[in-house]
Amino acid sequence: MIRIIKSVLAAFVALFCLMYALQNIVNLNAAYGFVAAVLTMSDHAVYPSHFGPAITSPALIWVALIVIIALEVLAGLLAAKGAVDLWRARRGDAATFNGAKTFAIAGCGVALIIWFGLFSTFGGAYFQMWQTQLGTASLAGAFQYSVLNGLVLLIIQSADE
Repeated sequence: MIRIIKSVLAAFVALFCLMYALQNIVNLNAAYGFVAAVLTMSDHAVYPSHFGPAITSPALIWVALIVIIALEVLAGLLAAKGAVDLWRARRGDAATFNGAKTFAIAGCGVALIIWFGLFSTFGGAYFQMWQTQLGTASLAGAFQYSVLNGLVLLIIQSADE
């Protein structure tokens, strides 16, 4: 049963990441506006000074958005491949099933890089997005997504005997 659960959890990570990528693509201008608001550090009243520069170049803002979407797609595809691999190996011996975890773990890991690394570390700590209402909501979501993807990563990587 745990092998089936691990396969399904990897599939949900894939769907989660791919749905976010697709939502960003179909709402590209809104996504650009959000990333621009974060990177330009606009409306910072609580901590108005910053130790580093804001990013105001439209080209760099587009690059950042493209990186975010590309990583969401990558995480989704890796997790999807991992879900298939786990499903196919579910009736195999322990070594076979443990060996099939590579892509699922990679997908969860890339998801952590997105929502913990990019959003929480860079968005929250460097760009101080917590200072705006939109940024605060996004940081809360990024925390939730980081925890969920990290939990799935821990479940999937736990050894099967």
